[in-house]
Amino acid sequence: MTKHIRVLQIFICVLLISFSGHSQDHPSLILTKEGVQKIRAELGNVPLFDATLAKVKAEVDAEIALGIETPIPKDFSGGYTHSRHKLNFQTLQKAGVLYQILDDEKYALYIKDMLFQYEAMYKDLPVHPQTRSYARGKLFWQCLNDSNWLVYVSQAYDCVYDYLSKKERKQLEKNLFRPFADFISIENPQFYNRVHNHSTWGNAAVGMIGLVMNDDELIQRALYGIEDDGLPVGAKDNDGGFIKTEGQEVGFLANIDEPFSPDGYYTEGPYYQRYAMYPFLIFAEALHNVKPEQKIFEHKDSVLLKSVNILVNLSDADGDFFPLNDAQKGMSYKSPDVVTALDIAYHYGGHNPQLLSIAEEQGKVLLDDSGLAVAIGIRDGKAEPFQKKSINLTDGTKGDEGGVGILRYGNEDMTLVFKYAAQGLSHGHYDKLSFSLYEKGTEILQDYGLARFVNIEQKGGGNYLKENKTWAKQTIAHNTLVQNETSHFGGKYEVGSKHHSELYFFDTSNPEVQVVSAKEKNAYPGTEMQRTMALIKADGFEKPFLLDILKVVSTTENQYDLPFYFKGQVMKTNFDFSTPKSLETLGSENGYQHLWAEGTGQPKEENSKLSWLENGHFYTLTTASLKDDELQFVRIGANDPEFNLRRDAGLVIRRKNTQNTTFVSVMESHGHYSPVSEFSVNSNSVISNIELMVDSKEYTAVVVETKSNGNQLLLVLANEDKNADKEHVLKIKDKEYRWKGPYQFITITKK
Repeated sequence: MTKHIRVLQIFICVLLISFSGHSQDHPSLILTKEGVQKIRAELGNVPLFDATLAKVKAEVDAEIALGIETPIPKDFSGGYTHSRHKLNFQTLQKAGVLYQILDDEKYALYIKDMLFQYEAMYKDLPVHPQTRSYARGKLFWQCLNDSNWLVYVSQAYDCVYDYLSKKERKQLEKNLFRPFADFISIENPQFYNRVHNHSTWGNAAVGMIGLVMNDDELIQRALYGIEDDGLPVGAKDNDGGFIKTEGQEVGFLANIDEPFSPDGYYTEGPYYQRYAMYPFLIFAEALHNVKPEQKIFEHKDSVLLKSVNILVNLSDADGDFFPLNDAQKGMSYKSPDVVTALDIAYHYGGHNPQLLSIAEEQGKVLLDDSGLAVAIGIRDGKAEPFQKKSINLTDGTKGDEGGVGILRYGNEDMTLVFKYAAQGLSHGHYDKLSFSLYEKGTEILQDYGLARFVNIEQKGGGNYLKENKTWAKQTIAHNTLVQNETSHFGGKYEVGSKHHSELYFFDTSNPEVQVVSAKEKNAYPGTEMQRTMALIKADGFEKPFLLDILKVVSTTENQYDLPFYFKGQVMKTNFDFSTPKSLETLGSENGYQHLWAEGTGQPKEENSKLSWLENGHFYTLTTASLKDDELQFVRIGANDPEFNLRRDAGLVIRRKNTQNTTFVSVMESHGHYSPVSEFSVNSNSVISNIELMVDSKEYTAVVVETKSNGNQLLLVLANEDKNADKEHVLKIKDKEYRWKGPYQFITITKK
C-alpha cells in the first residue's frame, strides 16, 4: 500500500468515527457478550474450565486482599518494581475476566482503582532509570515490557468499559492509554517499526487498545507501522540485529509475513516463537472479533494457526522446546503463552482433536470462548494423542532459506534435530549444520541454548549476559564444524544474515532409515561443507543409532574442530589421554576462551570410542579416526569469574593441516543401569568397526559393522546429483552397487 493510499484510508476512517461515535459492544476483544453468556450457562459442567476459573479467582482474590501497589519503576527484570508491575498487569487481565464471568463488581472496582492509580502516575513518569535497552520503557526498563503491560491491560479495560462512566473513560484514554500507545510507537520507532518479536508485542499493544477505544488510527498504525519513522538503514539493537533494512515492511502484518515460513516455522526459533505467540494469537483473536473483515486467521495461508502445530512439533518428549538459537532450556508448551495460542488455534482452526491432548497436559485453559471450546472438547472425550512425526521445516518468508530437519523414531525413542536454517534475526547463533540428539526427554548430545537467567535479578538484572555473545552464539558452542578457531561468518551478523544453508535431501519414507542432508557454502570463504545424518534402526542394535557424515572441501589447508557436547559421567575410552596438572584454555577467542582443555589424546585404533552414562542409559560415540587426529576433552567455564556458564563437558575431534576431509561418527544408545538393583545391562557398544569406504567428489560410502552378528550396514551417498530418477553405479571392493536417488542403504549379511 502506498503512502498516499494509506493516509487517505486513515483519514476516511477518522471521519467515519467522528460521525458515528462509539457504537462497539464490550467486551469484544477476547471475551464477547455472546461468549460470556455461554460461559455462564456452562459453569459447573466443564471440569477443566471450572478448575481454571477457581484457581484464577483464588489468585485475584489474594491480590485484592493485599491492596494495590504501583511503585515508581527502578529495577531490571526480576527486581521488585519490575515484578510488581508485571503481576499487576496479569492480575488486571484476570480480574476483567472474572468480572465478566462472575458479574461481581469487586473485580471491576479493583480494575478501576488500579487504572486510575496508573493514570495518576503515568502523566509525569520519566523514562526508566536503567539505561541498558536500545528502547527504554517507562514502567519497565524496556519498551518490550511496557508493551506486555498494554496488551494485558487492554483486555481488562475492554471488560470494564461499560462499568466506567464516559468521563472516566475519557480521562483514562487521554492521560494513560493514548500517551502509552504513542510512547511505545511514535516515540520509540526503533522498537516499534521493525520485524522482531519486540515489535510484534508493540504492534499488538497499540492495536488492542485501539480496538477497545475504537481508534482506527491506532489500529492502522498497529497493522502497518509508522509511515515516516526517520530511522537510518542499518541501525542495530543491543543484540546486534538490524532495526531497519532497505525496503523493509513493518507493522503486525509484516511481522506475520516475514519471520514465518509457509510451513509455520518462526525464524527466531521455538523459544522466541513461544514468546511471540501470545501477542500474535491474542491480537489476531481480537481482530477476528472486532474487525472480521480483516480475515486475519486466513492471512498468509492461515500461517498463525498452522504455526501452533509446528511449535508443538519443535519439542522433545517432555514438551520442552528444542533450544535453537537464543533459548532457555526447560521452556515448554506448558507455558501460558502456548496455552493461549493452543486454545485459540483449536477454536478457530477446525477443532483439531490432537491439540486437546496437549491442553490436557497443560492443565488449564483460557477463561474465554476459545478456552471453553477446548475444555468442552476434553470433557466430551474428543482428545487424541498428538502425533509428533519426522518433519522438515523450511525457514524464510518464502520457505527458501534453509530450515530445520527433525527425524523421529517410534514414540520419540530417538529424535534428531538438524539445523540448516537462516540466521534467525538478532537471536540467531552461528551454527550452520549443527545438531542435537534426544532419547525421549534426555539430551544425548546437546545444544547449549542461551547464556541468561531470565528474570533472575542477581544475574545481570535478568538480562542477557556478556557470555551469550562470547560463548553461546559462537560456533564452538555447538555440535558443528569450526575452521581455524573462528566462528561461521566471522561471528558477524551483517554477514550471517545474508546466508543460509541449503537442503540437499530429506527422506523419511522408510521409518527404519531416515536421512537428512544439507550443504553450507558460505560459513567459511573457500570451504564447502555437506552434512548427512541418518537415523537407523537395524538388526544387532538395541535401539536406533545416528550415523553422522560431515564432508569438508576447501581451497586451503586448515585446522578443523568438530565438537560433541555430552552430558553424564564418562565410562571409558579406547584411546589414551593425558590430563594436565593445571588447566589452560583451548584458545583465546571466538568462544575457545571459555573452554578448559581437560585432557588430550590420540587415536590408538582406526575407530575412537567414548562411552558415558546419563539418566540410567549408556551412550557411545564412535568415530572413524585418522592417526594424526587430536581428541580433546573440554569443559565449559573458563574465563567465567561470575559462574555464568554451565560446566558441561565435550569431546573435540581436531584435524590440523588438512584441506579436504570427511568426519564419520556413530552415536548409539545401549543398555541401562539401575542404582536400585545395581545391575548394569548392555553397557558396551555393539559396533566393531566404522570405515569410510569411498570418499570422492561424486560419492561417499560408509560401512558400519556390528559385533553381535557381523553384519555390515552400508550407506552410499551421491554427493552431486539428488535426482530421484538418476541411476548411479559405484564399485566398492570389486563389488558393483546400483541405485536410484541420492542414497542407498544396504545390509550386508555375514555368511
